[in-house]
Amino acid sequence: MFSPYIHKNQFYIFISLPHFPTIPSDPFLLFFLFIHHFPHLSIFPKTRKKQHHNTTMGKGGSLSDNVIKNIILSYTYVCIWIFLSFTVIVYNKYILDKKLYNWPFPISLTMIHMSFCATLAFLLIKVFKFVEPVSMSRELYLSSVVPIGALYSLSLWLSNSAYIYLSVSFIQMLKALMPVAVYSIGVLFKKETFKTDTMVNMISISFGVAIAAYGEARFDSWGVMLQLGAVAFEATRLVMIQILLTSKGITLNPITSLYYVAPCCLVFLLVPWIFVEYPVLKDTSSFDFDFIIFGTNSFCAFALNLAVFLLVGKTSALTMNVAGVVKDWLLIAFSWSVIKDTVTPINLFGYGVAFLGVAYYNHAKLQALKAKEAEKKVGQADEEGERLIEERQGEGSVK
Repeated sequence: MFSPYIHKNQFYIFISLPHFPTIPSDPFLLFFLFIHHFPHLSIFPKTRKKQHHNTTMGKGGSLSDNVIKNIILSYTYVCIWIFLSFTVIVYNKYILDKKLYNWPFPISLTMIHMSFCATLAFLLIKVFKFVEPVSMSRELYLSSVVPIGALYSLSLWLSNSAYIYLSVSFIQMLKALMPVAVYSIGVLFKKETFKTDTMVNMISISFGVAIAAYGEARFDSWGVMLQLGAVAFEATRLVMIQILLTSKGITLNPITSLYYVAPCCLVFLLVPWIFVEYPVLKDTSSFDFDFIIFGTNSFCAFALNLAVFLLVGKTSALTMNVAGVVKDWLLIAFSWSVIKDTVTPINLFGYGVAFLGVAYYNHAKLQALKAKEAEKKVGQADEEGERLIEERQGEGSVK
């Protein structure tokens, strides 16, 4: 592990090699290895007396080929995830927008995605054995996965519907309210502790989004309601995952999640589809299903789930959060420069305020996680020390 230390305005990183047997793949951790070129960086083992071979450094203090390879791979995973997430959002906007592809049927599009993803997830798990399925009883599936599937279907339905009425850039700004919704619902279900400073931060995020909404050139009340509803259902889904699955020791990666949740979503979406979109599609005799458009769109949606699995597995959730911020700004720039959506200075100022609030919230959560892990390690060390003392006392009594 690495630990930063500041002394007399000099920054040091100490790496304990016995606890660092493999080269890290997280790009934000590997970044610190670059700054060894500065004279203020000192890297040495601190727990063993004998000097061990440093696998991260080559001759003359240069980075080894393995480290460089891992850096390149890590940033490749980040770029793949950003590209696919970016592509899915823009592709959905292109299909649903009445001024572009003009196929304004968000429930149908979501059902196509779920059918495609469920089929591929089944093949990967049952046929190709790419991922091991999670052992789950029928009662657990009905009590835990079904409610999550219902919330997920509503979230996808409403979020895709918002693309018909709002610009891509403004939707990304409204999505900044996600931490506010997750924290508020977490407090409601007693999964989060109410803290005044955190709530003040949530209010600042909401204030920034309100400013961005005030400056929106193409403000549509119905579109805003749809997107806010999507945020609320998605936040509830995330909290329910903690309550219904994580608390029971069940963890689902993106592929197993699709395997269990996608069929559920398909069933839930079928009901509104029959009454809302099916009659319209039935009367639209001129419509011809474009397998290329919808096939590639569905494949991108599934590939995005694989990219999430790859990114979090090879780097960390923190890396994904930071990459998400980069993606949001890229989408805003793309929406303004390519799609020609109007982005006003008030938009940017409001989103900037919300962005700072979200960044502070993520930083606070990270610091709390680090403190919790440090306390856990101290507790483990105390338990190990007590065990050794008991063993020595036992040996002494035998003698």
